[in-house]
This record gives sequence, structure tokens and C-alpha cells, in this order.
Amino acid sequence: MSTPEVHFGFGGHTGLDETPELLRAVQRADRDGLDLFSVSDHPYLGSRVDAYAALGFLLGRTERIAGLANVTNLPTRPAPMLARTVTSLSALSGGRVVLGMGAGGLWDRIADMGVPRLSPGAAVEAFEEAITLVKLLSGGGPPVTFQGRHYQVERIEPSPEPAPPVWTGSVGPSSLRATGRVADGWIPGHAADWLSERYRASRPLIDEAARSAGRDPREIRTVFNLPGRITERPLPATRDRDGRWIGGSPAQWADELTTAVLDHRASGFLLFPPGHAAHDDASLGRWAREIAPAVREAIAKER
Repeated sequence: MSTPEVHFGFGGHTGLDETPELLRAVQRADRDGLDLFSVSDHPYLGSRVDAYAALGFLLGRTERIAGLANVTNLPTRPAPMLARTVTSLSALSGGRVVLGMGAGGLWDRIADMGVPRLSPGAAVEAFEEAITLVKLLSGGGPPVTFQGRHYQVERIEPSPEPAPPVWTGSVGPSSLRATGRVADGWIPGHAADWLSERYRASRPLIDEAARSAGRDPREIRTVFNLPGRITERPLPATRDRDGRWIGGSPAQWADELTTAVLDHRASGFLLFPPGHAAHDDASLGRWAREIAPAVREAIAKER
């Protein structure tokens, strides 16, 4: 079986005072050949710039790298308008957008924004409807009428721009199954990786739902948020006592990620520094210029 195209990227901070550093990091990643960057979407935090304003600004200052909100706070961004936003960004950037989608996590803060609180079940229903509607309102065609429980539109003209890939941050069983039915990718929550129990228990739910919907589960990529240190020298252990990845030398990273792709169906990695630190230039440079090329080369030899 052929291996999927593998994406390498990183997660950046969107604090108001961090935007110059974020721009510099994204532009350097663009030059160094990384595939994408991500920003978080917490609109109830006044100390951060809006995720989609940041995406538009950063895509406008780069040439090839793609961007995504990891993940979009759907309850604060109604699906018809979200469709317009992402297709517009895609058209303006030459298709360099991924739609990261979440059902809404911090409901106390979301409700503080004046958004009606949804039960967990209703939030997942709205999440699946939203993904469906975003795709219907993309790629041209006749006017769309959609009568869902949470979203209703009447004869709305779709954008001629194709919908971007939709990657979800699903965690619970219902949203995982929705991912299998309608999404294009999955970003496991809580920085779970390919050896974690969360991944082993969750991915089969996506695959089962995809097959039930007549889809090939292999078409739904898994992209991991992956925190860890990149060190000059090899570490004696690259995982802690709980089995979580902690990092290592570029060679140790490359070996681990190659195994993740070939043996565990990984198809993307977004590097995050340990804790809440910012990326340093050396680590991000090694990620882009040493680790990513080494993994791509190793995978190519297996194809």
C-alpha cells in the first residue's frame, strides 16, 4: 500500500505582543519548505489576535505555506459565514488553507460571548451539519438550500472556490464518528500520538464510520500535534514513563516519525515546543531542514 503525502508544520502563538515573532517564524518556515502553520482560535481571549485575521495576514505575507486554525471555534463562527471565510482565504492565497474544525470545548467561555450553550450531543450535531454545509457552499453549482436542525439556508449561491480540506479536533465517540462520515482529516486531541491509548481507541471509530458511509478510511489523514524538544545530542530515552514522546536528536525524531508514517498511518506532524514556550530558531530550523527532509527521504525509499 502506498504511503500518504506527509505534511510538516508547526503551531504558533497569537498573543498581541507575539505577532512580530509569529510573522518571522512563518516566513522562515515558508522559505525552509514547511507545509503549514497553525494558530489557535480562542475569541474570548482579548490578549490574542483573531485566528482568521491572523491567517489572512500571514498568508498574505508568504508564498507557499498553508495555514489553519487548530481548531476553529465553530459555535462563535456560524457555518455559512465560515464557508465564505475559508473559501475567500483559499481563493486569495491560491488554495493555501486547511479548515481545522472543532465542536466547541470551553463552553463557559463560549457562552460568555453571548452564544447559546449547546448540550454535548447538540454540539456534535451542529459540528457535522457545519462541515456538510461548508462543503455544499463551495465548488460552484446551483444555489444551496439546507434545512438542518442547527443551520438553515435558502438558495444561497456557493463559492466557485473548492472547499479546503477539513481536519477535525474530535475527541468524543460521537464527534469521532462524524469525522469518519464527513471530514478529511483528524488532529487527535490532548497531543495524543500514535502509541497512545487515546489514538488506539479513537481511530477505529473514525474508520468504522467512514466505511459505513461508503468512504475509504485511508483517505482521512491523521495529523498529530506533537510537542517535544529537539536536542543536539541523542537522548537516552525519547519517551517518558507514561509513554509520551519527549523528543530527542534530529536522527531520533526522524526515526520515530518515519515509523509513525509507515507503521501507524500518520500523515502529518505539527511541532509544538514543550509547555507553552515559543519556538526557538534553532529547533524550528532543524525541524524544517533536517528532520522533515530525512523523513521524506526514508518514506520515499519504501514506496
